Amino acid sequence: MGILATIAIPNYLRYLEKNKETTAISDINTVAGKLKEIMMENPDALPAGLAQINFGNILPLIDPWGNPYQYLPLYGRPGNLNDARKDHNLHPINSDFDLFSMGPDGQSNKPLTSPRSRDDIIRANDGAFVGKASTYDP
Repeated sequence: MGILATIAIPNYLRYLEKNKETTAISDINTVAGKLKEIMMENPDALPAGLAQINFGNILPLIDPWGNPYQYLPLYGRPGNLNDARKDHNLHPINSDFDLFSMGPDGQSNKPLTSPRSRDDIIRANDGAFVGKASTYDP
């Protein structure tokens, strides 16, 4: 019984973590879709915060690890580019907005190469990539 538990428990924990990553990816795609709708209507109308678009509490604003999703509008706000997420060449990974989960450790830094950022679930290339920061390769 102990041998079975030694094998089953780590596999189950990995399954739970993968499920949380999948949920975060889905949530980011949902919120990004709403932000893209706003941009299509008026490109300069990106909200300053996610709460401004969550009428009726229909959007997931808390990630599966219990932390708020992080959002930073970039389009039309050049002053925000310094705070944007950056790839290994220290170039911003998005031009419209940053949207990400700080992952299981609840910590993050702007460069994706930082150890604190490797477990983040990110949106990059203006939505062409949504996934774990450690797998992003521009």
